[in-house]
Amino acid sequence: MTTRLTVAQALVRFLAAQYTERDGVRQRLIGATWGIFGHGNVAGLGQALVEYADAMPYHQGRNEQAMVHAAVGYARQSGRLSTHAVTTSIGPGATNLVTGAALATVNHLPVLLLPGDTFATRPADPVLQQLEVPYAGDVSVNDCLRPVSRYFDRVTRPEALIPSALHAMRVLTDPVETGAVTLALPQDVQAEAYDWPEEFFADRVWTVRRPAADPAELAEAVRTIRAAERPLVVAGGGVHHSRAEEALTEFAEATGIPVASTQAGKGSLRHDHPQDVGGIGHTGTATADELARTADLVIGVGTRYTDFTTASGTLFAHPDVRFLNLNIAPFDGHKLAGQPLVADARSGLRELTEALRPHAYRVAGTYVTEYTEDKERWEQRVDACYEVEEPDTRPTQPQVLGALDALVDESDILINAAGSLPGDLHKLWRTRSRDQYHLEYGYSCMGYEIPAAIGVKLAAPDRPVWALVGDGTYLMMPTEIVTAVQEGVAIKVVIIQNHGYASIGGLSESVGGERFGTAYRYPAEDGSFTGPPLPVDLAANAASLGMRVLRAKTVRDLREALAEARAADTPTCVYVETQTADTVSGAPPAQAWWDVPVAETATRPSAVKARELYERHVSTRRRHL
Repeated sequence: MTTRLTVAQALVRFLAAQYTERDGVRQRLIGATWGIFGHGNVAGLGQALVEYADAMPYHQGRNEQAMVHAAVGYARQSGRLSTHAVTTSIGPGATNLVTGAALATVNHLPVLLLPGDTFATRPADPVLQQLEVPYAGDVSVNDCLRPVSRYFDRVTRPEALIPSALHAMRVLTDPVETGAVTLALPQDVQAEAYDWPEEFFADRVWTVRRPAADPAELAEAVRTIRAAERPLVVAGGGVHHSRAEEALTEFAEATGIPVASTQAGKGSLRHDHPQDVGGIGHTGTATADELARTADLVIGVGTRYTDFTTASGTLFAHPDVRFLNLNIAPFDGHKLAGQPLVADARSGLRELTEALRPHAYRVAGTYVTEYTEDKERWEQRVDACYEVEEPDTRPTQPQVLGALDALVDESDILINAAGSLPGDLHKLWRTRSRDQYHLEYGYSCMGYEIPAAIGVKLAAPDRPVWALVGDGTYLMMPTEIVTAVQEGVAIKVVIIQNHGYASIGGLSESVGGERFGTAYRYPAEDGSFTGPPLPVDLAANAASLGMRVLRAKTVRDLREALAEARAADTPTCVYVETQTADTVSGAPPAQAWWDVPVAETATRPSAVKARELYERHVSTRRRHL
């Protein structure tokens, strides 16, 4: 039996029949499709989405990159078991996908990209928006997506869709390989009809596996842990992807080993769990970083060991430190010359706990006392940052977080990606649930927060979802506010106005850049941007896009506005202008170094001094071999 459909119609019908299953729970793999239509997809996928509107929900985007961010937010909130597809026209619509695709792939989050492509039959060459490549007739702008995709194919014949679509689903559902998947669709092929076998449209279930550890690797891991006196767990995003939070809790409680977390792994233990010692690395807590410096064994669980985590190779300073890396990806399991334990995070942690039980392994009581007291001291520093003496003054950024901290419960979800907020959140935020802390820091992409919040809210419609953005990030990509208003997606956006790129401004000052080009101000007489702040009204901008806006001038106003926004059932924005943080209420400085190379030769004193400090830090770096 066959059915005659266009390629686009067949693809939409196929996608609507794909499912994932893990731990006995089944759900749709492609929950919806985002689209912006142009001549490269309107008559193909656009028509197909109308044809099968009852089977494939559609969301109207405003920016192609933002549509990918929304799909990624949905995928992360869905535990990588469900995602969205994104369709664009050819040309700029397709190239706008590249940043979003890179973000998805860097973070191992599935998203299906369906850009239109130039004619496969080449009846007119070039067509509108076609990039001509003199040395290759088969190259289009979509080839920009190859290096940022985990799977890429250009479907130049109708029958080629069958193996291509199946390969795409395999990669999307593979916990090791997953990321952005691109099927480039020439605009003529999209509209071409073909007799499709009915089996292609049958419900298909893709099992998301949980591989167990190799027995030999497990036995060696047990021996390594038993020999350690000062072990430390570094929990990464793989803990959340695997839903291994409970297994990690059991492992930590059975052994007494403290748990630090990366940006992606924060929330693996609740903030008030005795063994949660907070964020690790450049944006981490003093508690976690001091433990890291003296650890003789680092047990990485689902982490990639980025430079922020390792403080650019300067953090793990014990002369005999070893690494045991529990990771589903062998590539990450071998990092830092580590001893690999290749397995699903939940499966591996449970196996480790059981294998250690007969040996009654537990760290020394003095070690527990040490990190417990250090954790208490850090919590006092957090309290000091959140404390407000004068509620009728403008808040600092940490006091904004403190006001939110006092309001939320386990159901709230916070989303952030770039600027100074990731550092403050990693150090200060008290995470109450496994998925409350949604930081995209693998790619740290400005503009991610608002569209991602829409995706998260679509995946968790009954929970309060907050997008925390600075003014620099807001200006990058506010467009999807229109989508939230159009579809009634009740996200909450907090705009923190500090008149520029505050985070990179601080970094610029520390490396001799003198904050050049980082402030949103008028030029001064010397040409530097140090004049008065620009009269840009971001609150008015958000309101003009259809969002309800609450302005907060003081801490008291802020508390009231946040409470009103949390209770709102429509998209709502809280706008607050912050003051410069002082020594009492500002976030603690970095507790570990981060390598940003400083000019080796310079005449300006700030750069010369920064270089001297840089060389002292570089001298402490080590390669773990």
